[in-house]
Amino acid sequence: MTSKLFNRSKAAASQSINSKILPKLSRKQLGSLVPKRGNKIAPVIASAMLKAAGWSTVGEIPNISQAVVLALPHTSNIDGVYAIPSLFALDLKISIMGKHTLFKVPVFAQLLNWIGVIPIDRSDKGSVLQASIDKFKTGKPLFLGLAPEGTRQYTETWKSGFYYLAVGAGVPILPVAMDYKTKEIRFMSLVYPSGDIEADLPKIYAQYKGVIPRHPERLSQPLQDINNSAE
Repeated sequence: MTSKLFNRSKAAASQSINSKILPKLSRKQLGSLVPKRGNKIAPVIASAMLKAAGWSTVGEIPNISQAVVLALPHTSNIDGVYAIPSLFALDLKISIMGKHTLFKVPVFAQLLNWIGVIPIDRSDKGSVLQASIDKFKTGKPLFLGLAPEGTRQYTETWKSGFYYLAVGAGVPILPVAMDYKTKEIRFMSLVYPSGDIEADLPKIYAQYKGVIPRHPERLSQPLQDINNSAE
């Protein structure tokens, strides 16, 4: 059943709403409000790496200072080989959450801070959400990256924490796709959460129509469904 779904998904990918040619992104296009790393050498090296691998970064990053950034689909550890250089090439700083215990070693803590890892105590899920909201409430520039699938394997649903984080912090959601078919890291349209998750999730799912991950058989059920919704 799953293999049939993916065969149809691949066949329909060229007809996807995302199959249109999107403009290539460069660090010069990032607005003044967007969080940046401020490194001059890393973007040059990262851009060369992406070009050699045949990958490109496309779409648009609005000139805003805060957003919850969705990284999808995430089906392989190899994803980071292309995703991380794409961020460095743009000089774009997207932070992620990490266990607070990783910051106990001062030298390692400095490295984690430079990368953009935010220390979070994961022992209390409720406090993780509130701590994440509080990070936004400081008003400082913050693009926080999350993978709502929660696993690199197939899953029937997405974890909803990203949505309630965006609602609680009063920030938009920026969907980003990694498409192995087109070799693109694709920044897509902002979604401003209304507070009605059932109404807003389909708007997010729709933007991933036709996106092919490294391991299509691991694509989450919501994205399988959207890929086959027009058939």
